[in-house]
Amino acid sequence: MRAALAPGIRLLRAVPRDSRYRGLTLVLTFLSYTSYHLSRKPISIVKSQLHLNCSALGPNPHNDSNSTTWCNWAPFDGDNYNELFGALDNAFLVAYAIGMFISGIFGERLPLRYYLSGGMVVSGLFTALFGLGYFWDIHVLWYFIIVQVCNGLVQTTGWPAVVACVGNWFGKGKRGLIMGIWNSHTSVGNILGSLIAGAWVSSAWGLSFIVPGIIIAVMGVICFFFLVEYPEDVDCNPPQHHVSAVISNEGPLSLPGQSSVDHSKSPKEPAEKPEAISFLGALRIPGVVEFSLCLLFAKLVSYTFLYWLPLYIVNVAHFGAKEAGDLSTLFDVGGILGGIFAGLISDYTGGRATTCCVMLVVAAPMLFLYNHVGQNGIGVSVAMLIICGALVNGPYALITTAVSADLGTHESLKGNAKALSTVTAIIDGTGSVGAALGPLLAGLISPTGWNNVFYMLIAADVLACLVVPWDVSASRGMGFPSLGLYLQCPRI
Repeated sequence: MRAALAPGIRLLRAVPRDSRYRGLTLVLTFLSYTSYHLSRKPISIVKSQLHLNCSALGPNPHNDSNSTTWCNWAPFDGDNYNELFGALDNAFLVAYAIGMFISGIFGERLPLRYYLSGGMVVSGLFTALFGLGYFWDIHVLWYFIIVQVCNGLVQTTGWPAVVACVGNWFGKGKRGLIMGIWNSHTSVGNILGSLIAGAWVSSAWGLSFIVPGIIIAVMGVICFFFLVEYPEDVDCNPPQHHVSAVISNEGPLSLPGQSSVDHSKSPKEPAEKPEAISFLGALRIPGVVEFSLCLLFAKLVSYTFLYWLPLYIVNVAHFGAKEAGDLSTLFDVGGILGGIFAGLISDYTGGRATTCCVMLVVAAPMLFLYNHVGQNGIGVSVAMLIICGALVNGPYALITTAVSADLGTHESLKGNAKALSTVTAIIDGTGSVGAALGPLLAGLISPTGWNNVFYMLIAADVLACLVVPWDVSASRGMGFPSLGLYLQCPRI
């Protein structure tokens, strides 16, 4: 007697074909960019191990030297260690910012699957090379700087590629909510990176880099074998980005605005492929410049927390390196909630810019409060970290996902989806300039006191709010003007 079909297979067959491929695309791109952020996080955890308070550990067990730096890792054993840490951060972030502007152009002209998977494998190599400096006993600053620069350039392959892939499969419908959930890969990667790096930070910090390097390289291989770039490649229906109402029966992952045309039509017929948009052409899309500037300041705040929060907790709350790394993950937990909340609210109100502006306005006083009362007990610290993470990373997540995808498929492009990767790269590349500036300024300002670092972050948060473009919410009838640019951009 033949057994009934396995329940899992019956469930799989019940899901429409288009929805299965959309789900596969979401999962693969989610895991891919999780591994990107997982491989960036270890440096912030390892910093506190590279420069310790050796006096608290007693005399050097290997000799009778009275040196107060015997436990530190040269060249980070001097009084200028904060500046050197800032140099490490900026080696990566400046290279990332410069490379991002070029990466989008390549992403429009090269197969996304090759571009993404190749970048992940090479990024894994450079991440592991940083950790191998521990086992090879390397104490030359330029080795670590060069590895960081190369890794920063290679990691620019990730964001334009994954956003372009998701944008190719999903229409504008509930893009804010879906991309808000999907964008939690950033925070999930930071959390996993902190936990993985923390597992070896006190024993063999080189493994804090080597293990994430292996993970991102393996994910690159998986993407090479399974990622589908366009719905047409597997005879699925492409999305319609600017249709107000379309009746669709494509299943649980279908969105308003998805195409429900007959499979026998457009996917099968050869169509003339549109040319990739130029860099200047992408800049002329309404809202691109304004949201790029907004992301510059928002990402400055987010990346300062990413790279300096564990060290701040060590210095102010006097936790150990592992405990500080674990506690810092709560900021990313808040980031997950903030990204989902921002996407949901922006879909409901129809105003992406309004959502960003409100969250940025509330974030400023919360940052002030965290610095002054955030260390008054573990409960207060946990609550404040989650709240600050949600308010700081919510606008950042919304701009880099739903806003970028909306602008990359803007109605002024007349259906040319070739702009998606370039627009994404311009917005994230400009934001990466802020990501480079934040940790650099934190390294320069922190010797004068952590209060001044937080004042810098609050100022950046206010500037991010001021450059948000005009947004008129159809459901609320209110908008927020940008500084000096009283241009009514199309609502996105």
